[in-house]
Amino acid sequence: MAFEVKMIDHVVLYVSDMAQSAQFYRDVLGCKVVRHNEKLNLMHLSAGASMIDLLPMPGGQSTGSNVDHVALQISPFEPDALIAHLRNHSLEPTEPRDRFGAGGTGPSLTFQDPDGNTIELKGPATPS
Repeated sequence: MAFEVKMIDHVVLYVSDMAQSAQFYRDVLGCKVVRHNEKLNLMHLSAGASMIDLLPMPGGQSTGSNVDHVALQISPFEPDALIAHLRNHSLEPTEPRDRFGAGGTGPSLTFQDPDGNTIELKGPATPS
């Protein structure tokens, strides 16, 4: 194996009411808002060493699926080796790009598992 999964970096949940969901995760579970991406209306909340991200439900109504993707923090993050490894398993990953996660902004790529769930492999944060 070319890498090791270190932890769940973040899970992105679709929610029908951003304010209500943010209040629930803050008040009931003790999560803190780390960042709010106004452009995407994407709210990042701390969940221990990981994060829970909240995103408005597409179309405003439940489709029966409320998870956008699961991000796994890995080490090392070697894009060429990762892409080759995934393609060797008949998977087609996206091009690597920087994304925000529990450890900060760093490289990642995504692909679909056998059931169509989006999996993000996230490298360590790059120093700012």
